[in-house]
Amino acid sequence: MSAPDSTPDTSVGQPAVLVARRVFPEVLARLRQHFDVEANDTDDVWSPEELQRRLQGKRGALTTGSERVGAELLAACPDLRVVANMAVGFNNFDVPACTARGVLATNTPDVLTETTADFGFALLMATARRVTESEHFLRAGLWNRWSVDMFAGAEVHGTTLGILGMGRIGQGVARRGAHGFGMKVIYHNRSRLDAATEAECKATWVSKAELLAQADHLVLVLPYSAQAHHSVGAAELAQMKPSATLINIARGGIVDDAALAQALKARRIAAAGLDVFEGEPRVHPDLLTLPNVVLTPHIASATLGTRMAMANLAADNLIAYLTEGKALTPVNPEVLGA
Repeated sequence: MSAPDSTPDTSVGQPAVLVARRVFPEVLARLRQHFDVEANDTDDVWSPEELQRRLQGKRGALTTGSERVGAELLAACPDLRVVANMAVGFNNFDVPACTARGVLATNTPDVLTETTADFGFALLMATARRVTESEHFLRAGLWNRWSVDMFAGAEVHGTTLGILGMGRIGQGVARRGAHGFGMKVIYHNRSRLDAATEAECKATWVSKAELLAQADHLVLVLPYSAQAHHSVGAAELAQMKPSATLINIARGGIVDDAALAQALKARRIAAAGLDVFEGEPRVHPDLLTLPNVVLTPHIASATLGTRMAMANLAADNLIAYLTEGKALTPVNPEVLGA
């Protein structure tokens, strides 16, 4: 079966697009200058069946990580030409299936790099210094005296920062650690960075085994893929220092959450800070019972300025492709020349 025509819509009237989650009114107004827009103002998370129904007749969709775009959905939505993810990640897209059907997939890299790196370091600090645990203690009315070891946490300055996944965000975390906190930065990546970037980040490439063994604070920033699933499980946690902390701002599924809960309960590592989870928004129930884990609801990019930039970039991709056959940040650029 040949792929559908992927040329811009030049028919009479405006092409129809779907905005699958609530976005800023200014972004909807921009889209409505070009398209017939169906918006999800109630911000419901649609079932696959409901998403499929609403995509009928739509040429494009602005999506988030909540919407799965796979082969079955694409086959049922023959008019669809572009899916624009409001996220840097795109593991909710079956990219080969999109390409096979001539559907362009786009994402929003770069605009959230520094904000996410800020949050990664904030989560590291909160985890190392036991901020959440001590706040719960105070709010419960349990603080009645000072003691020398009360909520004594781990040092951050001058310690070893390990980064698994040294893309743009990983490099941002590295710069903050090396230049702001005088940390020794080590990293593991599928491919080593060039010498200039390593020098800028003051970072040294090591094997994954060395990374796990040496890091005082291990930050996960690698993209999710089938190969990256459970990159950190029971075996990897056993290789870490008992005093180490683990920070995940990557994607749910990178860490085996059940194994992590067991390691935290047994104090095989000291603490963890998690912004992403397997099966989110569900969280493994054992993690909710542990004092030595900081939990946040996937908010690493959540500043108003950054979320606006993400929404605008996703909208720009829809506008550029459906009006000019172009795209700013394509995931499968081969579709552009189809």
